[in-house]
Amino acid sequence: MGHGLKAIVFDAYGTLFDVHSVTALCDRLFPGDGAALSRLWRAKQLEYTWLRSLMNRYEDFTAVTQAALAHACEVLALPLDKAIAAQLMSAYDNLALFPDARNTLAGLSGHQLAILSNGSPPMLGRLIANSELRSTFTAVISVDALQTYKPHPSVYQLAPAQLGLAKDEIGFVSSNYWDAAGAKNFGFTVFWINRAGVNADALGVTPDHVLKTLIELRTHLT
Repeated sequence: MGHGLKAIVFDAYGTLFDVHSVTALCDRLFPGDGAALSRLWRAKQLEYTWLRSLMNRYEDFTAVTQAALAHACEVLALPLDKAIAAQLMSAYDNLALFPDARNTLAGLSGHQLAILSNGSPPMLGRLIANSELRSTFTAVISVDALQTYKPHPSVYQLAPAQLGLAKDEIGFVSSNYWDAAGAKNFGFTVFWINRAGVNADALGVTPDHVLKTLIELRTHLT
């Protein structure tokens, strides 16, 4: 398994970094509503990326994340002022790594490692610096270069272009099925990290490998 793969490219949000690690702060700020706020915030964040791509009305991931937060708070009738918004946006710079992420990355040091993310360059830069992972990745690639979002095929092409590799030399890792499907549709070897054991969407695209944890990657790639 994994022979011929020279680089492993990871999605960031939801794959290496737990977007719902903001729940604790959400619940401190809005007791009893933290989990609901985190879920709706994330759902709208993704929805806005897809809608803006389809409408050709790009805004970067920072703006999208801020708009999704404001909408989620409005729907849940939670009072969002500038100070609270700043606290919650700052939490996105300090998302928790999934428990197996650091060891997984260390165990794959024989490959080029990269990130391909919807995140804006400033958001990704702060997140990776705060996680002390700067030296881990050959490249941190943002969709901002194209001003459209995953799963558009042009976004996935950024990885082979920047890494100087053919797409069949790249493995792509995501916990988001829609992202895994987009990457497989493009032509990557895809590892879907299905932590929750959810059903795949009926998109006619099947990831090459379905894993329960990141650490399982090592058995396929080393």
